[in-house]
Amino acid sequence: MRLTAQILTEDEQHRIHNMSLRILEEVGIRFHGDKAPKILGNNGIKINPEDKIAKIPPELVQQALETAPKSFVLGARNPVYNLALPTLFTRYGIDGTASFALDFYTGERRYGTSKDIENALRIFQHMDMGAIAWAPTCAEDIPANIRALYEFLSMARFCSKHGEHELHRVEQVPYLVEGLIAIMGSEEAVRSSNAYSLIYCPVAPLTHDGQMLDAYLELGEVGLPVMSMPMPVNGTTGPASLFSNIALANAEMLSSIVIFQLAHPGRPIIFSSSTAIVDFRSGAYLAGVPEMGLQTAAIAVMGKYYGFPTSGAGFTADAKQAGSEAIIEKFLTTIPPVLAGADLLIGFGVLESDQLLVLEQIVVDNEIAHLIQRMAEGVDCSDEKDLFEDVAHVGPGGHFLGTKSTRKAARSTEFYTSQLIDHHAYEAWVKLGKPSMYSKAREMVADILSQPLVDPLPEEVGEKLDQILRKAERELH
Repeated sequence: MRLTAQILTEDEQHRIHNMSLRILEEVGIRFHGDKAPKILGNNGIKINPEDKIAKIPPELVQQALETAPKSFVLGARNPVYNLALPTLFTRYGIDGTASFALDFYTGERRYGTSKDIENALRIFQHMDMGAIAWAPTCAEDIPANIRALYEFLSMARFCSKHGEHELHRVEQVPYLVEGLIAIMGSEEAVRSSNAYSLIYCPVAPLTHDGQMLDAYLELGEVGLPVMSMPMPVNGTTGPASLFSNIALANAEMLSSIVIFQLAHPGRPIIFSSSTAIVDFRSGAYLAGVPEMGLQTAAIAVMGKYYGFPTSGAGFTADAKQAGSEAIIEKFLTTIPPVLAGADLLIGFGVLESDQLLVLEQIVVDNEIAHLIQRMAEGVDCSDEKDLFEDVAHVGPGGHFLGTKSTRKAARSTEFYTSQLIDHHAYEAWVKLGKPSMYSKAREMVADILSQPLVDPLPEEVGEKLDQILRKAERELH
């Protein structure tokens, strides 16, 4: 008996779907760039040349929904980490492109660097609940014209799990393709493995960025899957009710499916979202709130409504530092989408409304993921768990410590043993130095960083990537 949650009734799912179709057909969506208007025009959709708004009919949405695959394997550089979608239980990704990092050694909050990306991904490699690597901070020390390329390829160097990242310009595409071919061995291997994917965020409300969309359509030639993640914020870039914001995000997601499927039918798509709210007192962006978890769960349900693998922002927190507030917010924003059946959630390792990378938080988040999964697994009511005979044997006033089933249970997964939460008696806890989740997590981080890199790329591949980046730095302006 699994623990699940109903976020939307069947009727409410139909209402959101219909409102989204109405938004696309009557309000329309703006497509910047060169490629999308031509693709839409070739499929009978006229775009106003002045405002670049396209009105998308329901028939075209339905066509796109039918051509996109409903299941596929999200591959990895090391195939041991391949992940079949949809999943049995939720799996996780490290968050991406935070502006700042907390220096592990000095405690200084500063802009993120290339070394922070390396260290974070080395840690994420060891997190057993983690499936998707993403460059978790921007590399401030890398020239801006190749920064996204560097972050993408650096992610591939330091983690052999599935990798996703972003590109910002069409001109960057050939260098990324050359780098991925160097890593995977051939263009066919890049295409067939699904080892790397793109994360794509429409610009709320109802707008597609021209340069990024053109680059992603170009990358459809090598088949990179796309995780489209609409990000309307209640009250600012999205309407002020949760229901309508969910419908807007759903419409943006459907428009992404339409353009990517028209360009390359059958291209793998992950149905995702990151729908935060505004602080109505200050205008601040808030992600570590109950409404964030509810909206992420609702969009995951809509993804299932259409039959897609689903994802969303999870483990989001507005806390400015590691501690109890961060843990509370991360539970709040992760439990709803997990119980709603999301396949993937993205958010390990960051605080401060997705702006601050904290290395030990990656380890803490992995532990939270284990705790939530144990909740989601629910109660095993199989015949094996019917222990009436034990009850009859022990009887009133006895105890079950000596039974075979108790000894077996002590080694089973039915009772989860935390690796970070201390359950010693008070006196023993004091003698151990009063350990906490974060002190244990820091020890794990230090230990991982002292070890050799797991699954390093061959030296000649690393040299090839360096050559590609040097060439890109010279040639891109």
